[in-house]
Amino acid sequence: MTPENIYLHPPGVLCALGDDLPGIGAALFSGKSPGMQTTEDFSPGRALRLGRVKAELPDTRFLPKTERSRNNALLLAAFSRIEAGYRRAATGLPPTRIAVVIGASTSGMFEAESAARALEKEGGWPECFHYAQQELGSPAKMLAGYLGVSGPAYAVSTACTSSAKALASGARLLRAGLADLALAGGVDTLTRFTIAGFSSLEAVASGGCLPFSQNREGIHIGEAAALFLLTSAAPDDAPSIALAGWGESSDGHHISAPDPTGAGARRAITAALAAARIHAEDVDYVNLHGTATRQNDAMEGLVMAELFPHTPMSSTKPLTGHTLGAAGALEAAICWLTLADAEQRLPPHIWDHQPDPALPPLNLTSIGSRAPRPPRYALSTSFAFGGSNAALILGREAR
Repeated sequence: MTPENIYLHPPGVLCALGDDLPGIGAALFSGKSPGMQTTEDFSPGRALRLGRVKAELPDTRFLPKTERSRNNALLLAAFSRIEAGYRRAATGLPPTRIAVVIGASTSGMFEAESAARALEKEGGWPECFHYAQQELGSPAKMLAGYLGVSGPAYAVSTACTSSAKALASGARLLRAGLADLALAGGVDTLTRFTIAGFSSLEAVASGGCLPFSQNREGIHIGEAAALFLLTSAAPDDAPSIALAGWGESSDGHHISAPDPTGAGARRAITAALAAARIHAEDVDYVNLHGTATRQNDAMEGLVMAELFPHTPMSSTKPLTGHTLGAAGALEAAICWLTLADAEQRLPPHIWDHQPDPALPPLNLTSIGSRAPRPPRYALSTSFAFGGSNAALILGREAR
């Protein structure tokens, strides 16, 4: 039997906002992020503001050498936050009926960078390094092996849409009857390579990250893990929040620039609305991709003004950094927290309050903003290099 709804249990999240849901929620709604730091650690000679995970991560030396990485340590930490719920849901299920889908783009890149520096300095590869640590599928393979499950286990790596697509993929596995339980989300950690790459595109802000401001100049990069448990039955001990709809498109406009007309983004959003069987006016909050780059904000602003002219919305990247492959799942978790919040608080849009006159006006939130009614639907958008677009709609059911 095809499940009607795919439910999202409370996620395990670590990011610049914190490392547990209550703390992350408190920081999010207050507009304060303890993990946003200015440092040269990943960009020698240039101080940049980065979103860093401050929690102590598990030791990965018990893993095979091929799976030891900061990415996998961060993913294990996220899993530890939801392990009790996973154990309950997995009771009685054959290992073949449990799936793992993880979005990522860095995997063991941090370890490879460290090893390359050691090679240059000492003339040999360090004993702790193995080339396979860099494999993009490593996080999914590691978690499946750690849990002893043998259902579908794979990675999605489509740049900044990776983990949004991982959540959609996990939901499709349940809908198709290929799994009864799925762990889906994303993880990415800070590396010099990614920061240098975005810097070469002149997409990294030297000052503040100011989405939709006339003074915007680019992103802050961050690291995060966000992991959801997906089931066809609502959790007994948490709000009933479902992945109500998702939409994906690939317009292939340009290797790094979005289609300025927003055609692909629009297709993904309208597909998600259709899948959720709702109209745009039913959406109570939009979490914008909102990178604060010139081209993304212009494209996204055009689409949002057309589809959601009055809906409260915000970009939360100034509080988390752009977490690349983890961004879609992290921002879905922010939508989850928004729908679950008893005070109807909305994530604030942190910026300089100087709108770009070239962009259409949007209903951007501020610190202290609240929804006029208990929010039922939230939309999260993700747009990536190569014209990859994804939209997720989360919906809360009344009990």
